[in-house]
Amino acid sequence: MNQSTSTYDASGQRAADPSLVTYTHAIYGLHALGVFIGITSPATVVGSFVFGLPSIVAVVMNYVRQNDVRGTFLESHFRWQIRTFWFALLWTVVAGIVSAPLVLLLGLGVLTFFLAVAAVGIWVAYRVARGWLALRDGRTMPAA
Repeated sequence: MNQSTSTYDASGQRAADPSLVTYTHAIYGLHALGVFIGITSPATVVGSFVFGLPSIVAVVMNYVRQNDVRGTFLESHFRWQIRTFWFALLWTVVAGIVSAPLVLLLGLGVLTFFLAVAAVGIWVAYRVARGWLALRDGRTMPAA
């Protein structure tokens, strides 16, 4: 017979396994490493975050353990991390599509792409920091 050993916290959510909390910290650490590499190297923050090995490994780790965190406060962190990765990629692609035709117009597309990538990089750094601080405090992340 399969018995459930889940415990619940005061808010009615399933309590998170401490090893999964550590696992989630490791994922934020990998994302932070991607941001750090982007800041300290010729790569951009968003380029390092979306195309760098640390963040790609982190997103794969999110998907691998997504079912294990279902019903816990960590589920919101996994959603937050996954959405940060995919939206950073989306906005980078959109910036490239919009900027490409503008390159022919006095090179204006290079400037628009650089500004968009810089803005997305700041957004990524903010989301990694905000999420990691919330995890440290045991708080859930908003749905957005």
